[in-house]
Amino acid sequence: MSVLIDKHTKVLVQGISGKFGQLHAKEMIEYGTQVVGGVVPGKGGETTLGVPIFNTVKEATAATGATASIAFVPPPFAADSIMEAADGGIKYCVSITDGIPAQDMMRVKRYMRRYAKADRMRLTGPNCAGTITPGESLLGIMPGHIYLPGPIGVIGRSGTLGYEAAAQLKELGIGISTSVGIGGDPINGSSFKDVLELFENDATTEIVVMIGEIGGPQEAEAAEFIQHEMTKSVVAYVAGLSAPKGRTMGHAGAIVTATGESAAEKVEILRAAGAIISPTPSQIGATVAQIMTGKSEAA
Repeated sequence: MSVLIDKHTKVLVQGISGKFGQLHAKEMIEYGTQVVGGVVPGKGGETTLGVPIFNTVKEATAATGATASIAFVPPPFAADSIMEAADGGIKYCVSITDGIPAQDMMRVKRYMRRYAKADRMRLTGPNCAGTITPGESLLGIMPGHIYLPGPIGVIGRSGTLGYEAAAQLKELGIGISTSVGIGGDPINGSSFKDVLELFENDATTEIVVMIGEIGGPQEAEAAEFIQHEMTKSVVAYVAGLSAPKGRTMGHAGAIVTATGESAAEKVEILRAAGAIISPTPSQIGATVAQIMTGKSEAA
């Protein structure tokens, strides 16, 4: 098992004819992802990379049975592409695009509320690396070769730190069930809490690695869920211990503007909730290995 995607997931690539859409669609197909079509308005009827292109998501889902999409759409049109996916029958959408205006994402969030929660499309991103279930399906831009299949779930706001965690785990012979990038923008589709809940309910995930950063309340919300709902061990790392207040550091959402948003405060909140803290990014893999050793000795 896994969360969000597996080898049976049928995928559409919105913006497949663009430079980045072409590049990453090719990599996803080579990885083994079931890319069944692309969506580019005005190019319906054409083919690229051996898959058909459709004018709309609704046409594409009707013809292919796709349930997931990944959007490589420029910022001015990205919000519309996400809402089109929701209307077109997509159940899970990844938005890779960086630089979507916050006001557009507020519009997306409002728009999604027209659907009942059970029928609402799940969105991760924008400004994320995507999602990968190693050995089965890649819905993103991450380098697939650094991921081993296994029992560790990974969630991160930072794509690069997610890669670092995966590489460390692979070096130790430890695999990943699914790795989910939720994105570094102030307003995103899914939170740490949302994905923690998925991993808590996934039978194959034994430990979760959570990679946070300065800015916003998401890590504090996750801490509350960890304390009251999680039965599985959570290893947490929070980037930005030396970041000055009021300055954006990398991601648009990585800025300390209020009490509780600094890395040090988030670390203490997570530690108090029962998460195991990795003090540096280079120790994420070793921290997971120690927990796994402890579990095997206890057994």
